[in-house]
Amino acid sequence: MNRIIPLTESLTVEFKSDLKKYEDSRIFEDVIAFANSEGGDLYLGVENNGEITGVHQAHQNIVTLSAYIANNTIPPVPVRVEMIMADKPVIKISVPKSSDGIRATISGKIMRRRLKFDGTPENIPMYPTEISTRLSSLRLLDFSAMMVFEATEDDLDPLEIERLRRILLSYNGESTLQELSNEELKLALGLIRNQNGINYPTITGLLIAGKPESIKKYIPTHITAFQVLKGTSVQINEEFCLPILNSIEKIITWIDALNTEQEIEDGIFRMSVPEFSRRTLREGIVNAFCHRDYSKMGRIRIAVDDEGITIASPGGFIEGVTVQTLLTAEPRGRNTVLADALKRIGLAEKTGRGIDRIFEGSLLYGKTIPDYSGSNDQLVSLFIPRCQPDIQFSKLIAGEQKRLGRPLSINALMVLNMLKDMPGSDIRQISEKLHQTESMVKTIIENAVNAGIVKSRRIGKITGYVLSPKLYRTDSSDEISRKAADTEKSKEAVIDFAKTKGQITRSDVVNLLRITETSAYNLLRRLVESGDLIPVNRGRHARYRCKV
Repeated sequence: MNRIIPLTESLTVEFKSDLKKYEDSRIFEDVIAFANSEGGDLYLGVENNGEITGVHQAHQNIVTLSAYIANNTIPPVPVRVEMIMADKPVIKISVPKSSDGIRATISGKIMRRRLKFDGTPENIPMYPTEISTRLSSLRLLDFSAMMVFEATEDDLDPLEIERLRRILLSYNGESTLQELSNEELKLALGLIRNQNGINYPTITGLLIAGKPESIKKYIPTHITAFQVLKGTSVQINEEFCLPILNSIEKIITWIDALNTEQEIEDGIFRMSVPEFSRRTLREGIVNAFCHRDYSKMGRIRIAVDDEGITIASPGGFIEGVTVQTLLTAEPRGRNTVLADALKRIGLAEKTGRGIDRIFEGSLLYGKTIPDYSGSNDQLVSLFIPRCQPDIQFSKLIAGEQKRLGRPLSINALMVLNMLKDMPGSDIRQISEKLHQTESMVKTIIENAVNAGIVKSRRIGKITGYVLSPKLYRTDSSDEISRKAADTEKSKEAVIDFAKTKGQITRSDVVNLLRITETSAYNLLRRLVESGDLIPVNRGRHARYRCKV
């Protein structure tokens, strides 16, 4: 008979022996730990090694057990209990993930689950700082709105308020804010809040306009690091604790000095292309400050190296947002008051779609798109690679936007960029790659075909699409089929190399396939996305290994 009980424990699976009657209080703690993490299944009657030994007689009434758990958890956790008839009877307790707050046992214990270094799970206490982080990720707590009662308005720097007014003018912030007095401005942006006739600075107020010594005192987690590396040589390594507006200006000034421009000419087509899109950089840096978890220790890190620019900030993605759904998830933020202030000042995207601007800066020039794959539940990491612009693709996009009299949508840019990198892709492939619905992709493709910038190509039984040969260098369908086959061979060659040598680097791929570094980077990235390879580290000398 096929086994329906998992063989091993994981973050969402826990085994408990019930031979000597597992303590009820421990069951409640396990349920709470699941609810405060990702949810999961607790199996009573299974040993740690997966051996099925059966559930104790006292736990075999599944109706009583589910009610017992609900009555001993606060708020009550609605578990589903079922009896599984394996070699011996086993109780499966399915616990839903709590999305509306923190759960505790009736005795007041708050637990969570985590994986240990050896990959096995454990339940541990959830500490006060972790409670803030959890509520923040669920959007039930806005840490940035909290008043700091120990601070006074003297902890806010008048020079930073003047900087704020200057940025309001430079970035076309809300004009009405300029007409307000300093106190009215601080109240309007949530920098201070009044309670019992006294104005107290908020976390947002200290972050935007606080004196450095006050920020260190009241928000010690707010640290920023800026690094520039040439090979293994460190050119700049600065760490500072400054108000956000000051920090952003400082970082952008540094990067502008390093951000070279390239003049591109092709007949009458001429444009100046910076190595890194300024809009992409500004949105990426603002997002790092805007959405980081200020209740966690850590630092915002901006690193410029031979490969590109990395912008990393503590705190994972907000609940419901993943690397795959970045461009499709509804806009949401961790620090609502801080985000709203930065939007009104003019630094952050007013629609909440700053992520679109981050991708748009690369897509317009046919460059490799920004990479968030280095992110995890503790960190959001944005990598913007160095690469040359694609002149013909830039011309195609510029021409289409001029014809329409408006910018192309981010989804249309993503589809056209994929057809540039993977000509011959069909609607299903594009949909899966971009995590978009097939109906949306089909609409974008049909509009592009009608505009004459995309052509259909029959490849076997599948209808693929390519950028128009009249506007962009596009090979015949036979050539596309050959390249598709070559791409599969290239993937196989890379995987075989990694299996044989134990790992593979970008330079290995360049030498193995005789392709450019950008092509090697894109190929490795696709293999990571498909699960064929696993990145071991990041940076210029990143290594990849095969999935075990």
